[in-house]
Amino acid sequence: MAKKEVTVEQKLRALYDLQLIDSRVDEIRNVRGELPLEVEDLEDEVAGLNKRLEKLNNDLENIDDGIKNKKNLIEEAKALIKKYGEQQKNVRNNREYNSLSKEIEFQELEIQLAEKHIKEHKAQIVQKNEIITQTKDKLAERNQHLSHKKGELDAILAETEKEEQALLAKSEDFQQEIEERLIKAYKRIRNNVKNGLAVVPIERGASGGSFFTIPPQVQMEIASRKKIITDEHSGRILVDQELAREEKEKMDSLFSKL
Repeated sequence: MAKKEVTVEQKLRALYDLQLIDSRVDEIRNVRGELPLEVEDLEDEVAGLNKRLEKLNNDLENIDDGIKNKKNLIEEAKALIKKYGEQQKNVRNNREYNSLSKEIEFQELEIQLAEKHIKEHKAQIVQKNEIITQTKDKLAERNQHLSHKKGELDAILAETEKEEQALLAKSEDFQQEIEERLIKAYKRIRNNVKNGLAVVPIERGASGGSFFTIPPQVQMEIASRKKIITDEHSGRILVDQELAREEKEKMDSLFSKL
């Protein structure tokens, strides 16, 4: 649907109103600051610590299984040593006796090796339990920090979310009243400047937030509100101070009702 025909002054007022709305949204988001990212980072860290604990506990189970296997091996080796010892009592020659002695010696070495592995496994358990304790302590501290940050964020959201949504809806409404060409220019300028100010008033002979003086002739053109003029240094759309004051009063009244 075609936009209704409006004067340049109406366009400038609508653009400045839109700027005031979007700046208010920026202020709300600045109040939240880095909190959402902090919460997200903490959630990722907590998830990582939980995963680490899960792996450490799985490692403990595997080590425990390893100890059980070695203990079973020792019992089997002892049973074989007893068996071979009994067989040695009934051998017919030295060759059979020596053969059984080698089997007994091999099983004794198996027992020694298994006991060495059990000792190593037990040392690993002590080490893993120390890491688990440290990880649990860190997890508890991170969870507490996360809970605190979530509380902060929830409180700020409770205060500002309703206003932000209302402002975003107003921003959309105001954009409908401005021709697409100007909206595109406004958004482009807004994205290119650090503070998001695409429409600024003249303050003390310079564009808002700038130190570059605007020639008196250009200031008169801006005050006439007959054409849209941009600052040659920053590219921002310029409005006169009186128009800015009037629109700010109007928008402050609107904000107070949201």
